[in-house]
Order: sequence, then C-alpha cells, then structure tokens
Amino acid sequence: MMRTWQITTVIDAARARIAVARLAAAYGVVPLERTRLAAALSGHLRQCLTKGGSWRLGLETGGGRLRVEVTPRPATGEVPWHLAVPCPEPADPAVSAGVADHTDVLAEALLGADEDTALVLDRLAEQEELVAFHREELHQTNQGVLVLHAELDAAGRAQREAFAAERAARQEAESARRRLTFLADASAVLTASLNHEEIVRRLPELLVPEYARTVDIWLFDSEDDPRSHDPRSSATRPAAAVVAARTGRPQYAADHPGGLPGVDDLPPSALHRDRPLLCVPLPTRRTPLGVLTLTPPGERWDPDDAVMLIELTRRASTALDNARRFEHNRDIAETLQRALLTDLPATPGLRLAARYLPATYGLNIGGDWYDAFRQPDGALVTVIGDVTGHGLHAAVMMSQLRTALRAYAVDGAGPGVLLTRLHTFLHHLQPDLYATAVIARFQPGEPVLTWAAAGHPPPVLREPDGRVRTLDAKPGAMLGIPLHQEITDHTVPLVPGSTLALYTDGLVERRAQGIDPGIERLAEALGSFHTGELDADLDDAAERILDPMLSDSERDDDVCLLLCHIDGGTAEAG
Repeated sequence: MMRTWQITTVIDAARARIAVARLAAAYGVVPLERTRLAAALSGHLRQCLTKGGSWRLGLETGGGRLRVEVTPRPATGEVPWHLAVPCPEPADPAVSAGVADHTDVLAEALLGADEDTALVLDRLAEQEELVAFHREELHQTNQGVLVLHAELDAAGRAQREAFAAERAARQEAESARRRLTFLADASAVLTASLNHEEIVRRLPELLVPEYARTVDIWLFDSEDDPRSHDPRSSATRPAAAVVAARTGRPQYAADHPGGLPGVDDLPPSALHRDRPLLCVPLPTRRTPLGVLTLTPPGERWDPDDAVMLIELTRRASTALDNARRFEHNRDIAETLQRALLTDLPATPGLRLAARYLPATYGLNIGGDWYDAFRQPDGALVTVIGDVTGHGLHAAVMMSQLRTALRAYAVDGAGPGVLLTRLHTFLHHLQPDLYATAVIARFQPGEPVLTWAAAGHPPPVLREPDGRVRTLDAKPGAMLGIPLHQEITDHTVPLVPGSTLALYTDGLVERRAQGIDPGIERLAEALGSFHTGELDADLDDAAERILDPMLSDSERDDDVCLLLCHIDGGTAEAG
C-alpha cells in the first residue's frame, strides 16, 4: 500500500509527521523504531522547509517493512531521502492517514510522541545501566588481567632468576669439578716421581697456560736461607717472594687488592710492576723448601683458583721433600752397599767375576749382595744373597749377614751349616725380615763343588762341553722364617772348564713372565760361550750375559751376578 502527502509549510510537515507516526504504530512498528523514524523524518523535513519549495512524502508498506521517502516537487535531480523500518503486522484498514486540525488530535499526537520518547529514554537508561555494569565488569576484568600479567611477569622474572641461579650453580660446580680433577691429576703426576729435578720441571708444565702465565720456582739450599739477611739470597727475587719465605704465608703483590683467601696483599713488585705476583711458600714440617712465584693467565686470579694453587703448592712441596729424602737415603744406602761389596780374591786355577746393578725404577737400593773369601783350610767360599725390602735398612741388614757369615765360616763349616746358622741369626735378630742365599764351596784338590741354597734361585752350571744344567736339588726355606730347619749340603762333580753362575732374582724374574723363563735365558747365554772365551776374559763374559738379560730400560729390583770358572787347563781348583 502506498500513501503520499504534499508538504509546503510547517503545518504540512507536522501533519505528515503525525500521520506517519500513527501509521507506523498501526503497522506494529516498535516504539524504538517509531521514535527513530519520527526523529529522522522530522530532521529531514526541517531541512526541506529550510530549502523551500514543495516536497512529496511517500509511505509504502510491504514485505514486512515500512518505507518512507521524501522527494522534491517538481523533480530537481536531487537524490531522494528514504528510511525503512521493520513492519511485523499488516495494516489496519480502519486507520486513516488524515490528520484533522482539531486540537485534541494534535495534543494526542504530541503526547503519543512523548510516550515513544519516554520508552526510548527508558530503554536508553536500561542500556546505560547495562553498559555501566559491563563497563564495571570489564574494569574488574581488566584489573584482574593486569594483576595476572603482573603475577605472570613476576613468575617469569622468578623463573629467569632461578634459571640464572641454576646456570651459575652448574657453572660453579663444573669449575669446582675441573679444579678438583686438575688437582688430583697434577698431584698424581708430582708424587709419582722421586726425582726432585723432574718434579721442578713438571710443575710449570702443569700450570702454564691455564692457571699461570709464568712460573718461577725458588728452591733453598744450605747456603740460601730466606731468614738470613744475606743479600745474595734475595737480591734478584721479588720482595713478595722474600716475605713469603720469611713468614711462611702466601703473598699477593699488585696495584690492587687481590681479595684471595689466606693471602696477604702487598704493593706491586719493583721487578714486575706491570703484572700481579702470587708468591706461595713450599711448606714442610720444619722450614719452607722454597717459594713458587706465579703470574696470572689474565688480569687476576679467581679466588677459588688461588685456593687450588695454594693446595697444589703444598702437595708439590710434600713431593719435593719426599724426593729429597729419598735421594738422600738412596745415596747413603748405595754408598754403604758398594763399600760392602767384596773385592774378589785371586785364586790360582779359579777365576771370579761379579756384577752388581742397582734398580733403575722405584726405591733403587735393595739387599742384594755377594761375597767370596777363604776358610782356614784353604777352601774358597762364594755366596750370593738377597735381603727382603729396599732402602737403607735392607742395606744395613745385608752388611750384618755378610759379617755374620764370615764369622761363622771360621771353623770350616760347609754351606748347609753356614746357612742354618744364618737362618737362626736372622730369626732372632730381625723376626720380621727375611733373606735368601746360595753358598758354593770350592775345596782345593777336590774336583767336587759343594753347595746349599735357602729359598734362592738355583745355581746354573756350565760344563766344559757347553751343556748347562740347573742345580735344583732340594733347597732350604727362606732364612729368618719362624721355622726350625737344618739345611743340607749338595755336591756335584767339577771338572776343568766348568763355570758356575750364582745370581739374584732381579736378573731372571719379570713380573709378566715369572722366574723360569729367565733362568732358561741365563742358561742359554752361559751355554753360548766357548771354554776358551771364559778362560780368556771372564769379566767380558759377565757383561755379555747381562746385556741380553737386562734389555729392559727400567728395573724395580737389584741385580747380582757372580761367575766362578775353573780354568780349562787346570785339573783342580787349588
């Protein structure tokens, strides 16, 4: 359905507006939409009246919508204005679009418009309350979000700090593990040697360049006492090193405090103004052995590194002190042992050659010994033995056994009796010390060798035709064990050209092989000579036996070899 109104004056506009509002209500347009339609139409009609002229207002319904359109009359090409609102109900045929001039109708229309406006205002108030509620709710939500963000940010910071602390702790633990590993490895290297010169050489190799840029080791001797005021001892040393030697405390010389635990701070060294110095004494139970002076690998030391360096210096000092003590005792023992080795007696028809070699590895002075002497009846006694243990104590015990044997042999007793007496002597003198020995007795005018053994490797006899055999008749037990024993003599024919080899286990025993292969090698070496070679130069033969037998570069035991050779052209040993 289509309705129209002509509008020229304000009254025409008001009547048309009232008619449109009444029709909108009749068609069931809701108050909010009616008010929106009326307000928009009033505003546009006011613009039309301002422009002047005649206007046509049309209202059309259909398709569930109510459409209002305003166009100029006559048409001027201006774009028509229109507005459409939902129209849910069909039009009531009884509703008239006309509006009378009666004041009651106008008042009713005015009041109706106010009612619609009031409804709109009520709805607006409801919406404002709803908006205010949602605004407050949104504000609370925003506050919660802000608090949540703050909590998340704090949690993130705490987590980052925890991660940083964990990384720092892990790095610190790794650094501590690295220091402890280095300290253990370096200590093992330093304590493995008993040569103080090697320890002094290895110490800088261990520290440079990771823990120090340079290392200087100042070792004191009897003429270099740091507590004296002799300028010779400290004229070329940093003052911090001299203070460390005199006080026994580590010193740090630099133009800034070191902050190192247990270390005293000093002004920078006049000899090394451009770099810090850490001077650590090498302590012992009595007086310092010297001072270790270090320069840092960088600008300064980490305090934990400095603690580790001080501990390593202490361990190096212990290693140096042990090495010096060992070398001192070794020199005394070696001097004593060589002084006690016998000058072999000259005997017509019987040649003797002996060799003694100290160990080259470990504590290299043992209890190996040999001896040869005459008894009152003219017999020649040869002996070779080995006292358990090493060092000065073993060398002194060896000398006592040697002296006791010579004393026991004065009455002309045979080898078995002599060993039995030595066994009793050692058991009562040193119950915790043991020895092994072989005694061979050559009697003038008798082509017989008398011998006896006590826990010692068996003698090896080379016959004139080159055959070699081991004299392995039943030996006695070790000397000094808590056991009563009577050691017996053994005899073997002895013809010109024969050679007897007495030796200690250091010549034939190797840890990986045992002793039997070594005895076989000795027998082969002895059998490789001709009788003429042995007659001509027995000392050279001894050297030629030792060379292949001792091809090892290091030995952890002493070696003794005693060769007794009957001249090939002589029928007896007298």
